[in-house]
Amino acid sequence: MSVLATVIHLAGFQTQLDHLLTQIGPILFYLVVWGLVFVGTALLVGLVIPFITGDTLLFSSGIIAAAAGTEINIWVLAIGTGLAAFLSDQVGYAVGLRWGRPVLDRRGGRRTQAMIARADRYYRLYGWWSVVVGRFIPWGRVFIPILAGAARMGFPRFAAANLVGTLVWGVGITVIGYFAASSPQIKDVSYVIAAVCIVASIVAGVRAWYLDRKGAPPALTQ
Repeated sequence: MSVLATVIHLAGFQTQLDHLLTQIGPILFYLVVWGLVFVGTALLVGLVIPFITGDTLLFSSGIIAAAAGTEINIWVLAIGTGLAAFLSDQVGYAVGLRWGRPVLDRRGGRRTQAMIARADRYYRLYGWWSVVVGRFIPWGRVFIPILAGAARMGFPRFAAANLVGTLVWGVGITVIGYFAASSPQIKDVSYVIAAVCIVASIVAGVRAWYLDRKGAPPALTQ
């Protein structure tokens, strides 16, 4: 038995999970996870509770799927999560396309405006790739789709970047969480992949900050 599985059993998590799934059923579990992923960007909920609607949710849902056994199908969960993430970004893009930058300029106080400014610089520096990598950054996945729409990024370009980002993020992290819990043979590899994704997003963010501080010209976004 893996160390993670041992911890789960010692904590009584398996019994609690079985009871929870008996009460709510796996379908409601799917809908809750997918719903949280969707509202994280589409309704800007990720601005308020980024960890409940972001990477932690995905990784944890994969772990729960592994602990639940046949009650939860990991591929149904992961593909549905990817679809929810894709649709949420498309909604954000449509909002930016329809109402433009003013919809963001009216948002919140100083902290929110600072996050919007960071997302705007990140988008201008990285263009297409900002939509992909931004999925791993809490403020990026909330604001970059709206900024892409406001900047009139072409729909096919945005949809392609959105698809790549949601496959790597939505499907990828969920499946990594599942295998990290269910397969001792590839658990270490799963953690390495997760670590690489996190480090890559941090490096990209630091590079964007550094270039912005140097006054580097923004990248083309169209």
